[in-house]
Amino acid sequence: MSGIIPLWIKILYSAFLLVLIPNYLRVYGATNFLYFCDVAAFLTFFALWSENALLASIATVGIVLPQILWLFDFGVHLFGLKLTGMSDYMWNPQIPVFTRVLSLFHGWLPFFLLYLVKQLGYDRRAFWGWVIIAILLIVICYFWMPAPGSQPKGSFQPVNINYVYGFSDDARQHWMPGWAWFTTVLLGLPILIWWPSHLVLCRFFCVSAG
Repeated sequence: MSGIIPLWIKILYSAFLLVLIPNYLRVYGATNFLYFCDVAAFLTFFALWSENALLASIATVGIVLPQILWLFDFGVHLFGLKLTGMSDYMWNPQIPVFTRVLSLFHGWLPFFLLYLVKQLGYDRRAFWGWVIIAILLIVICYFWMPAPGSQPKGSFQPVNINYVYGFSDDARQHWMPGWAWFTTVLLGLPILIWWPSHLVLCRFFCVSAG
């Protein structure tokens, strides 16, 4: 499928990543790239240049619904309200403004991915592809990445990556035992977020798995 995506789009997106990656490394550190959205951003790069429907579909099914929720949360913040806290860092004056501007990709990336699957088609194998990637990330973030409240003072090092300890970066959730929350994340995301996304994407953009 060569030539489906215009070259200027590929170059523009690549240039964006060339700016974002060193900036995020400097401000947040390498572990920030374990977030689902960042992984999807890298998958998008490879999907763009290879025009690979499966890669584009994996990124789309994984983040389109959560990132639209992020965008809604960001919009609510504009009116001085708070919904989920997903976009709280965008209002942290200690984080460089340019870094926060780059983070606006959370708002436009889901729509860009929908454009990609419209052009390339949605591959139904994407659901299991993303589930495998995401479960690996969840396990790594739960067992080996910093927990809430462990962030050094003055540091923007990510903690509680992918919300494996709850919704707060300051403390673990107290609604249930830690193992129960971990299990809920492992089972709840595929069932409540990614499978419904898969069904909708398949309904509008699905192509054969060949």
